[in-house]
Amino acid sequence: MKLVILDRDGVINHDSDQFIKSPEEWKPIPGSLEAIARLNQAGYRVVVASNQSGLGRGLFSMDTLNRIHAKMHKLVAQAGGRIDAVFLCPHPADAQCDCRKPRAGLFRDIASRYHTDLAGVPAVGDALRDLEAAMAVGARPILVRTGKGQRTIESGELPQSVTVYEDLDAVVVALIEQAA
Repeated sequence: MKLVILDRDGVINHDSDQFIKSPEEWKPIPGSLEAIARLNQAGYRVVVASNQSGLGRGLFSMDTLNRIHAKMHKLVAQAGGRIDAVFLCPHPADAQCDCRKPRAGLFRDIASRYHTDLAGVPAVGDALRDLEAAMAVGARPILVRTGKGQRTIESGELPQSVTVYEDLDAVVVALIEQAA
């Protein structure tokens, strides 16, 4: 099975330091929806692994988050693609849960759900915590410059093993070329 794990905010959609709190605030990054469709057409299953601490902080409800994700799924489908599942951590940043990235709980849940080892599975994020969670399970960490990506690069903490691309579209072009 070919699998790709994507962070949501900053990879698929524009991020906000004030959180994405409504379907109206959820806006796709240009080219991201079509990139997901191309992954599907190339035989990849696409799953999302996302920290959603705004839920735990009471900034939005589960119903609102479901409506945000319904919009995301609908727009991806309109672009000819599909997101197979969304795995999320609802806990606030100070929670000591195992599911909040940089911990690897979401990734272990994905491995369990799909009965697969995540070794070498591309995991695309825009923050160091996304990459650390991926590395903890042997997935292949990939950074995009969108979202917090440029700040992550400028932090000087980026591991040498991480590949950097301009955006999700550029990642998908590279993955499909490498698979050919």
